Amino acid sequence: MEPTQELVDSIYRERVLRARRMSFEEKFLAGAELFEEVCQRMADGIRFQFPDADETQVRDILHQRLQLLRRLEGSP
Repeated sequence: MEPTQELVDSIYRERVLRARRMSFEEKFLAGAELFEEVCQRMADGIRFQFPDADETQVRDILHQRLQLLRRLEGSP
């Protein structure tokens, strides 16, 4: 069963309100946590794409992809 647009909007609204209540420090820490979560998901995807890769290879591929993202975004 698909969520209704009303439910999706309600969840989004709650997330925005929760973010607005956060202090600067909480937002800063949340950003670091989000980055860690994204890196973990990317590493999981790499493991799926390259099932024979060891952890060093996974980390190297992740690093290469992060560098590529930075270049695409125009970051140093």
